[in-house]
Amino acid sequence: MANPAIILVHGFWGGAAHWAKVIPELWARGYTDLHAVEMPLTSLADDAGRLRQMIDQQEGKVLLVGHSYGGAVITEAGNAPNVAGLVYIAAFAPDAGESPGGISQAVPPAAFPNIAPDSDGYLWVKPDLYHESFCQDLTAEEALVMAVTQKAPVGSTFGDAISDPAWKHKPSWYQISGEDRMINPENQKTMSARMGPRNVITLDASHASLASHPNEVAGLIVEAAQAVA
Repeated sequence: MANPAIILVHGFWGGAAHWAKVIPELWARGYTDLHAVEMPLTSLADDAGRLRQMIDQQEGKVLLVGHSYGGAVITEAGNAPNVAGLVYIAAFAPDAGESPGGISQAVPPAAFPNIAPDSDGYLWVKPDLYHESFCQDLTAEEALVMAVTQKAPVGSTFGDAISDPAWKHKPSWYQISGEDRMINPENQKTMSARMGPRNVITLDASHASLASHPNEVAGLIVEAAQAVA
């Protein structure tokens, strides 16, 4: 059986390069049909639309992997016929009518106060607080690069709601980050439990588990890829 194409979907405050450590892990395990979408982070509709374009470019089955807000995007775009499964990495998995902002406001994460808007309406993690907020289990140098290169979303994107959640129709897998300061771990537990996923793993990780625990994250992706092949 042919391996599915794997599309990696980034979240807020980081682009496709946030998958830099996971990609070699997947490649070494034989998964070479890899793609990392770069989204504008201007609205859920725009981001899901960009992902749908990439999904449409694939000839066979597709496995979607979303980190952080990327989980909302795969939830919105994942009903495409060739999408065979969904993997959530410390990610939002909203239900119909829910938004990442609403979920966060209900059970705020520890670093919520460290997010600030600029005069143009973009939301930023305060650069001097990025390390402790987003990736406290990475080195100071890695955190500095992430803080300087962070990709800020348009603030209104936080409030965009899901229409028909793909996790209600497709098999799913979920990785919880137990030390996450950007999405409350309790929210991750709630979202993953109601999905009825094939598997849930919990890592002693920050929000940036894809960078601090790439081997374990890649292992969950491979498990999902083997199941949907």
